[in-house]
Amino acid sequence: MKEHLRFGSPTRMKTRALGVALACLAGLFAMSLYGQAGGDMQAKLGELKASMAKNKQALAQYTWHETVVISLKGEQKKTQNYQVRMGSDGKPQKTSLDQPAQQQQNSGARGGRLKQRIIEKKKEEYEDYAESMKTLAGQYIPPDKDAIQAAYGKGNVSFSPSAGSPDEVKVTITDYLKPGDSMTIFFNKAQKQISSIKIASYMDDPTDGMNLSVQFSSLPDGTSHVSAVTIDGVKKQLMIATQNSDYTKL
Repeated sequence: MKEHLRFGSPTRMKTRALGVALACLAGLFAMSLYGQAGGDMQAKLGELKASMAKNKQALAQYTWHETVVISLKGEQKKTQNYQVRMGSDGKPQKTSLDQPAQQQQNSGARGGRLKQRIIEKKKEEYEDYAESMKTLAGQYIPPDKDAIQAAYGKGNVSFSPSAGSPDEVKVTITDYLKPGDSMTIFFNKAQKQISSIKIASYMDDPTDGMNLSVQFSSLPDGTSHVSAVTIDGVKKQLMIATQNSDYTKL
């Protein structure tokens, strides 16, 4: 039986992969958008790969603190803390900073056992749903350059000023992965970096919405990283919020 809202290895690995991919994406995709605005998207592809490799190498010099908060119907259910660094294989390695949770003891009564089975079934349902949320989010982030180019060719990419800042450009991509979805990228022209990404999509049914919000920040040496990620499963009211902080050079 699965543990209470325990995101097993596949889910946690997806969370880690998502964070690192987004961190690498900040420098990479900024150059991509800058190139699209000038109409020379193909010419920028080589620069994109170089930018991605450079930012990933820079991140390998750091370790940071990751906090994951899982909430269900507005109630915080679990908080996880990790120390994270890049491994020699280029993938993030997490060390839990939390004390092992103590397993609850059953009362042994028939009613108690029945109630426990019902609770465990609900836990499994929400855990499976969270797994599906992670899988869907992974199809959007990092954005695929070929999918963006295809959307651009179909006229599904638009550029407009951002109301939040005169230095920001809002890039909106519609029908990116599914009919009716949207990806909005806020790009800082002065810093030539992405400041945030917002995605509105849905699970199998269009009425089962999923929203993804990603915030980017820069370290003192210019290395871009993901500071916050929020995945919101609207129908189930399940939210997974990740915060990255305390970046320290190794």
